[in-house]
Amino acid sequence: MRLADLTTFEPSAGRRCHSVVNPLHSCVYFAPERQDEFAALGLERGAMAYFADRAAPLGAVGAGTVSATFYNFNHEHVERFIPAAWAIATPEAVLAARLRGANKVLRRLLGETALTSKEMAEAAELALRATEACHREARPLYAANAGLPVPEEPHLALWYAATLLREHRGDGHLFALAIAGLSGIEALVLHNATGTAPTSATFMRTRGWSAEQWAAARDRLRERGLLDEAGDLTESGAALRGDAEALTDRLDTAPYDHLGPAATARLTELAGGFTEALRAAGAFPAVHFGKG
Repeated sequence: MRLADLTTFEPSAGRRCHSVVNPLHSCVYFAPERQDEFAALGLERGAMAYFADRAAPLGAVGAGTVSATFYNFNHEHVERFIPAAWAIATPEAVLAARLRGANKVLRRLLGETALTSKEMAEAAELALRATEACHREARPLYAANAGLPVPEEPHLALWYAATLLREHRGDGHLFALAIAGLSGIEALVLHNATGTAPTSATFMRTRGWSAEQWAAARDRLRERGLLDEAGDLTESGAALRGDAEALTDRLDTAPYDHLGPAATARLTELAGGFTEALRAAGAFPAVHFGKG
């Protein structure tokens, strides 16, 4: 049986739903409230707080586990902050802080009317129902988050469900990158070459890669025929990226198969409305795009 035969659902509909549900989780990474909560624990703002935040559901893991599960960060960069973060704040303390931060962020950006609306409750119920069909097998970040309790308040339940759906898709995407034979930095360079991603300088700064390492990865991709001499995507490079995205979609169909087309469309509609409100409230910083 082929992988494509395992779903009755149109994978692109799941991708559309994910694209508007994911910002309900990711908005917290850019908010001062989250950083303030972690700083109060003694964690450094920026990379240390980020690594501790996403890794805390896994427990007090080492840098190797974080590098493996986050995929495109320089391991030496991760080692600067993990496991040192756990000597400052336990994973349990970090988990409590990130939930407090999420609560404050969503209250400020969406307002009490949205948080207590029937639409919020409906979106939370649909998103949580979608997570019922997510798979733990070989999905470490999803599985770790799935072991946490569901928050009672609807806006936090929606944030939690968005977290599960994000990590479930993300874990599957790592399969696709590995199958494509792309290392973490090579995946970044190839993504940057599309011209629709953050600049190379942004990727290097946030993921801890040097200009020399970036150039070496670009050379390897040229040798594979995935980039041309100017560093642009070749036809083969575009096809490889397309295949990886298609496989990611197929690996992420279970939650939306479980919801069904009508409920998936409704969740897309509701989450899309909340995501637009987040954008209008300035939840996401301007990102400098281009190959840079």
